Amino acid sequence: MATNLKNLSDYDIKKVPSAKNMKFGIVTAEWNEEITGALLKGAVNTLLKHGAKEENILRKFVPGTVELTLGGQFMAEYADLDAIILLGCVIQGETPHFDYVCQSVTHGMTELNLEHNIPFIFGVLTTSDLQQAQDRAGGKHGNKGDEAAITAIKMSQMQVEMENMKD
Repeated sequence: MATNLKNLSDYDIKKVPSAKNMKFGIVTAEWNEEITGALLKGAVNTLLKHGAKEENILRKFVPGTVELTLGGQFMAEYADLDAIILLGCVIQGETPHFDYVCQSVTHGMTELNLEHNIPFIFGVLTTSDLQQAQDRAGGKHGNKGDEAAITAIKMSQMQVEMENMKD
């Protein structure tokens, strides 16, 4: 569904499990910092709202969106986490660079999800202009960081449920 038809921060709170015993990693791109900082704030606040402990939210920064996947891989290899959220923002410019960055991070995120046994959550805005990014980083369309945090909680819970089916 297109973001302009749904607020990224609207969700049924009853459908979100507790994050009390979960550990999360968040890798945030420094490029477009005004936007990515707002996404990070939204994600952290949403995790805390659902019971995650401050000390169970590992935050790291990478220079740009392309570096998110390697940052996520480092987290998966060196930290004991239930889910990793990757936050970035790519704004369309005058060159095909936008397409290469978006394709690279999307492909990299898919690879991470298939190679590691934890969820990696795509929290990357890909917009035509700065206003669209602002609208999705706490503006009129909500905050993609909130949506990413809820997805991380739900996917972590799903993994626990599936692992418990083996018993």
